[in-house]
Amino acid sequence: MSKLVECVPNFSEGRNKEVIDAIATAISSTEGCLLLDVDPGPSTNRTVYTFVGSPEAVLEGALSAARVAFQLIDMTRHTGEHPRMGAMDVCPFIPVQNVSMEECVCCGNRFAQRLAEELGIPVYLYGEAARKENRRSLPSIRAGEYEALPEKLKKPEWAPDFGPSRFVPTWGATVTGARKFLIAYNVNLLSTKEQAHRIALDIREQGRGKEQPGSLKRVQGMGWFLEEANLAQVSINLLDFEVTALHMVYEEVCTVAEELNLPVVGSQLVGLIPLKAVLDSAEFYIQKEKLFILEEEHKVRLVINRLGLDSLAPFVPKERIIEYMVESEDESLVSMPLRSFIRSVGARSAAPGGGSVSAAIAAMGAALGAMVGQMTYGKRQYEDLDGIMRRLILPFHQSMNELISMVDADSNAFNSYMAALKLPKTTAEQKERREAMMQEGLKKAVVVPLFLAEKVNSLWPTLKELVLYGNIACKSDIQVAAKALETAVFGAYCNVVINLKDIKDEAFKTATQQEASGMLEEARASVNTVLEAADERKK
Repeated sequence: MSKLVECVPNFSEGRNKEVIDAIATAISSTEGCLLLDVDPGPSTNRTVYTFVGSPEAVLEGALSAARVAFQLIDMTRHTGEHPRMGAMDVCPFIPVQNVSMEECVCCGNRFAQRLAEELGIPVYLYGEAARKENRRSLPSIRAGEYEALPEKLKKPEWAPDFGPSRFVPTWGATVTGARKFLIAYNVNLLSTKEQAHRIALDIREQGRGKEQPGSLKRVQGMGWFLEEANLAQVSINLLDFEVTALHMVYEEVCTVAEELNLPVVGSQLVGLIPLKAVLDSAEFYIQKEKLFILEEEHKVRLVINRLGLDSLAPFVPKERIIEYMVESEDESLVSMPLRSFIRSVGARSAAPGGGSVSAAIAAMGAALGAMVGQMTYGKRQYEDLDGIMRRLILPFHQSMNELISMVDADSNAFNSYMAALKLPKTTAEQKERREAMMQEGLKKAVVVPLFLAEKVNSLWPTLKELVLYGNIACKSDIQVAAKALETAVFGAYCNVVINLKDIKDEAFKTATQQEASGMLEEARASVNTVLEAADERKK
């Protein structure tokens, strides 16, 4: 998989379309950069750009955008609702795919150095790239904003990390660095700016100061009035949505607003959002309201509705959820059409082989279990079983998705061993390293099918119950599901055994052989139980 970094520069211009478009063109015309979103705000007089690419590509894209902004934005004339200290106010680099945080820190440092050298402007590092603890937080660096910079730059403690300690009136200063995915999120209120800000002070982590912290961790917030929509907003930055989720912010704002007798009228996402953040919120409402929703598309719709994400403008998932926007360059097995996958298996190549085929068969067996459950759920003649079906369908559906990913996992594990075989073996040191990597590759090639067998065997209790209650018209589908799952475990067992013979760790070999044999015995006994139960069912 290719490396993918997200860059989200914020520029202090949200009203002049020519300037906004010129910066967008500078980014999109940079080779290797994919511009995903341009989000201008007239009231904030600020535009947030979101683009992705390789670490090198996004670095060049950010520099191209900065060069254009340097020519077109004049901070001496800037006004707007949003805090800011420079024409390119902040430019974070965020890991998206196959990239570490350390690599993004490197991007931030290289960008800061080149920006300062080319434009002669002060640049600060923040977030994971910060060199001083008091510079980790963006609000801390931006305190006093653009207007305070002339005096701030004279203080030794606020000397920039790169560039001169000199005030550049038309530009100000820029903050760059690396961080986790930040979600810019606004909750709409029919209230005054002051009332919205009061709620922001109640919920943001900083609160009203050290003596009065807010209720939500890893949350920044302020209140403002959105003139173009004629309503106020609690404007929020979620610094880590896995600590404080999207729905937690919305629900907390609703609670505080209700205490103040203020109506909440939906919410707004600025820029893009990771799919996981949306699905986490979907699970919250599914549990809270005791709903039964399986499909990802339906979960996304649920969140749009519950949070009112389309209250100010249509929320189009394909244009707002980053995973849906990024065109995958990955050539994974599971992304192939079925015809191509089968032909790939039949090609003169060791992978994909029996392990990937076993994973595909397992996924199809789980899928059949989910299908039978859904062909039973919601039908009048089986309505007394709805509660049971809700419980039985879910593990099949979840396992189906997990097993799909294992089609590639098995092939990748074997490829690790094949790569080790190609390592040089001229010197004693090279031979030792090659042998160690081969042994590691073989253990990986064993662990993946072992996990597959374990995952499949976890479905037998559910399938044994489903065969007793599932739609009788789907009996043959249950029977095929059972044989598919047993076949998958048999395939996993064979893959374990063939790779164990070359592993030199005898303790590992013995324990793994016993574990694999035990799982095969369990699968064989379980499939017989399911098939016998199916044969005995008449209605």
